[in-house]
Amino acid sequence: MGGGYFTQAGVFLIEIVFGLYILAVLLRFLLARVRADFYNPLSQFIVKITNPAIKPLRRLIPGYYGIDWPSIILLLLVQAIEIILISWITRNYIPAPMGLFVLTFAYLLKEIIYVYLFIIIIQVVISWVNPGAYNPATVIMYQLSEPILKPARRLLPPAGGFDFSPLVVLILLQLSIILLVSPIMDLGLRLSV
Repeated sequence: MGGGYFTQAGVFLIEIVFGLYILAVLLRFLLARVRADFYNPLSQFIVKITNPAIKPLRRLIPGYYGIDWPSIILLLLVQAIEIILISWITRNYIPAPMGLFVLTFAYLLKEIIYVYLFIIIIQVVISWVNPGAYNPATVIMYQLSEPILKPARRLLPPAGGFDFSPLVVLILLQLSIILLVSPIMDLGLRLSV
């Protein structure tokens, strides 16, 4: 019975450590994609904690077509290592390569969607509690969410002083988890055996 508790604790620690680092690298990639303010203190922090792994990759893999490929490669590697470690600890096996690749892609896609869900929900709460608040985190959240909220605002303009675009985007993001990420994860699980 005690081994099960240690296994759960190990999985929990792996998920926390790897999850936080994946989040940092993912935010670095997304901030670069939206050309967010590099001098923002939050951006500087993210760059500082991700540089030790990304700098060596930059020497091997340059960015092409405005895409930060070293960040993508690092995301894939770290996520794959997390999946391998958790599979080894919980089931004592390593997933087949194709299944591992599909699972890695699915988990990263889910992480991106969760980042946007979280950012939009936090922005909505801030707009209710303290509209017009300024701090480095709110600036970054706005810069990250605006590319997906802008099309929704064109589709559904504000009515009566209320902006319903975050609600539309939240529904679409949740549907994408159900209809896109879940089937990809199921495929990855089938291929990993």
